[in-house]
Amino acid sequence: MSFVEQYEAMIRLSAFAGIFLIMALLEIAMPRKQRVLAKGARWFTNISLVIVDTVALRLVMPILAVGMADYAALRDWGLLTLIELPFWVEIVIAFLLLDMLIYAQHIAFHKIPILWRFHKVHHADRDLDVTSGARFHPVESILSMAYKLVCIVFIGPAALAVFLFEVVLNAASMFNHANVRLPLGLDRVLRLFMVTPDMHRVHHSVIARETNSNYSFFLTIWDRMFRTYTAQPERGHDGMTIGLSEYQDNKPANLIWSLLVPFTRNRSAETKTGSNSIEERRPVLKSD
Repeated sequence: MSFVEQYEAMIRLSAFAGIFLIMALLEIAMPRKQRVLAKGARWFTNISLVIVDTVALRLVMPILAVGMADYAALRDWGLLTLIELPFWVEIVIAFLLLDMLIYAQHIAFHKIPILWRFHKVHHADRDLDVTSGARFHPVESILSMAYKLVCIVFIGPAALAVFLFEVVLNAASMFNHANVRLPLGLDRVLRLFMVTPDMHRVHHSVIARETNSNYSFFLTIWDRMFRTYTAQPERGHDGMTIGLSEYQDNKPANLIWSLLVPFTRNRSAETKTGSNSIEERRPVLKSD
């Protein structure tokens, strides 16, 4: 077991707790949007999903990302093992490839109906804040980890590169889902290279063409390169409705509903916001 793998859990937990606390405090100090649902029920459900996801991964997956990187390195698996590169160059290349492949995975979870069934649990959240960045169905978490392990075998990155990517990805997810009002000038500069809360909020709009854009989690280059970038929501951040139009009620704040909804059929929503349909729903906006 490498040093990184040995202390991975402790470092990641510390980073998670630190970023979570900072963003939660900033949400109180300078919120971007008024909440639609009560905070208590939403936070209980979203944080409970984190716990369920963590347990599910430990039970189902025999090895996780950093461990797979070490395992692959011992066997010289992956593209990066075919060429000699300075270590820091290898780290940068591996990070970029992993970020791009996560972008591709995100699109797949929107476009493939069976995957969207699980990813819509994330999008059903009617408010967006720091807890939304960790609100994922356990089946999606398992599938995402399996995909990531395949990517690691294909790339052959150093364990340190995978560790850094995992920490940055988790931190970025909490940051770009946070309900924080950044100064517009700062937002314009940051989104030249990284996803900001205003940029990612567009992705959580009920309007289909906005949901089907801004797929990047950390680096914005992929949305710009593959033309999936939308700068601002059509109705502005104050006027936009967050979530899915078929679930504009209190259900998404319920833990049992969030766990079971992928296995049920919503007859009133044959066309899903996250699917590849061209239909766009325009629900009546509720007061925020």
